[in-house]
Amino acid sequence: MNIGIDRIAFYTSHYYVDLKMLAEARSVDVDKFYKGIGQEKMGIPPPDEDVVTLGASAAWPLMRDGLLNDVELVLFATESGIDQSKAAGVYVHGLLEMQPRCRVVELKQACYSGTAALQMAIGFIARNPGKKALVIASDVARYELGSPGEATQGCGAVAMLIAENPQLVVIEPESGCYTQDVMDFWRPNYRSEALVDGKYSTMVYIHALLESWAQYADLTGRTLSDFDRFCYHIPFTKMAEKAHQKLCRKLKVELDPEQMQHLLEDSLRYSRITGNCYAGSMYVGLASLLDTTTADLSGKRIGFYSYGSGCVGEFFSGVVQPEYRNFLYADEHQNMLDNRTELTYQQYEDIFNYAVPTDGGEYVFPQYRTGPFRFSGISQHKREYESLME
Repeated sequence: MNIGIDRIAFYTSHYYVDLKMLAEARSVDVDKFYKGIGQEKMGIPPPDEDVVTLGASAAWPLMRDGLLNDVELVLFATESGIDQSKAAGVYVHGLLEMQPRCRVVELKQACYSGTAALQMAIGFIARNPGKKALVIASDVARYELGSPGEATQGCGAVAMLIAENPQLVVIEPESGCYTQDVMDFWRPNYRSEALVDGKYSTMVYIHALLESWAQYADLTGRTLSDFDRFCYHIPFTKMAEKAHQKLCRKLKVELDPEQMQHLLEDSLRYSRITGNCYAGSMYVGLASLLDTTTADLSGKRIGFYSYGSGCVGEFFSGVVQPEYRNFLYADEHQNMLDNRTELTYQQYEDIFNYAVPTDGGEYVFPQYRTGPFRFSGISQHKREYESLME
């Protein structure tokens, strides 16, 4: 049975910060951001947008097109959880008016959880032929003002419909996995900003890649020449490039800049202008690759490397299906990106310093530009959401 990604839709905030403006505010050379980490813009969610509205907005085109009627499993992957008990996906299930015969679970393991959700969804479909699953990976990447990680902030969500005989990508069964208990990146419950040991995290990211690739290669007998493109976890685009260079060096594969661009560039386009989407970032890369490449990827194998700090890594692969272009949301994605609003530095700082009230009082949030759904307020410790599609 062939199982994989039948549809993929992507959403990010309608607001962004150009890193040129941030460079000026921090008195650093803009090339530190544009070239050093390969980032140009970062998505900034307004006060009435969170992982629920990001995720629901990503999945809305699937609902609009009647593709969620047979879904009996929703897996919501995030490291930006909004409740210690209730899964954010339950709110999304309600906003999307999905059928009640459905399991909904939230998954967490840093940026790896989107892949954990994908693999679990594939297992569900294998056991329940004919059924479908919805995987949502939604996150807000947030670091302290003026910190080394500030320029790698971002936000976004990816919604993937998982089914047998998928229209986009069949996920192959073999994978290599690696887990190690490390403290390269973490966010305690009492903090809204993450803590990161940047150099150490880069080292662990690459080590987990080499280990998971070795297992994958042992299982499949494949080499790097068996892949046409690669999608990496993208905390920032230069990280993906560095990781692939390290893998090639380990395997004694020579790679010139033109080859590197062919293998990776199309998968990095969206992330360069949205920033880090944590659990969704590798799948933002997949959407970017499928949407923007001018080449026909039909029948081509893609290598995927998913990494979550703390840490878990996995290398796996998928084969792009014939006629895949007929089932993309490329025009909608491009229109969304083209019509965002740039923030001034003061607007960015004001939004950053806005804190969701925690006293359980009655609050109604001002309306900003959002997608089809918004986080409208809080009442008696309960988060309230509204649909703008009435």
